Amino acid sequence: MIDPVSRPRLRLFVEVPLAAGIAVALGRDQTHYLASVMRAEPGEAVLLFNGRDGEWLARIDRLAKSGAALVPERLTRSQATGPDLWLLAAPLKKERTDLVAEKAAELGVSRLWPVFTRRTNAGRVNAERLRARLIEAAEQCERLDVPELADAATLETVLAGWPAERALLFLDEGGGGPPLAETLAVLPPGPAALLVGPEGGFDPAERALIGAKPYARPVGLGPRVLRAETAAIAALAVFQALAGDWSRPPRG
Repeated sequence: MIDPVSRPRLRLFVEVPLAAGIAVALGRDQTHYLASVMRAEPGEAVLLFNGRDGEWLARIDRLAKSGAALVPERLTRSQATGPDLWLLAAPLKKERTDLVAEKAAELGVSRLWPVFTRRTNAGRVNAERLRARLIEAAEQCERLDVPELADAATLETVLAGWPAERALLFLDEGGGGPPLAETLAVLPPGPAALLVGPEGGFDPAERALIGAKPYARPVGLGPRVLRAETAAIAALAVFQALAGDWSRPPRG
């Protein structure tokens, strides 16, 4: 463990394995971030994680325009898993989709899945941009992993291949379901997913399609109509408080 007072100011996600004494080379973007944005210096401590090997305290061994190298010294946190929670969300305008991705990572989602519905206004998903947002958020909120970003798909495709053991809680703006908190109180432990529609919600045919699935449960978020990004964030917070990992002791 690291004393919070002396905790390094820099934390990076890397793709390569992490082990004591094995140098980690950084690419151009991360090198630029350390050198030009954060004004880091050789010898400075940096925390590294890769989603598999826990979190490591490393030191900057080399920092130049041509690249950087960090050497892990010791393990600070062993790898741990969070709740098996997916967020399925209809793509929104660029900044609002970025917000959903950022908050999904902060709130412990294990997979973010962009889903196209009939009322979805966005025509495409910039997967590279979303992946970058997920990584940045994971670095900042001190997660030990980065949420998986699934390939965008239509609602019909998603439901056709849905794993029956995973509960699907869809936010029904039409008022067809009980409050989310009420459903979570009786939801059996296991993998789960939250489905959030676009602005304007699901059309009647889509609501009927979802409601016909035995694993799907309509839920509500109260008396007010929420914007899609607000609904996603609110639903994730309620889930984590009642059925997720917010009840665990804080990280030491």
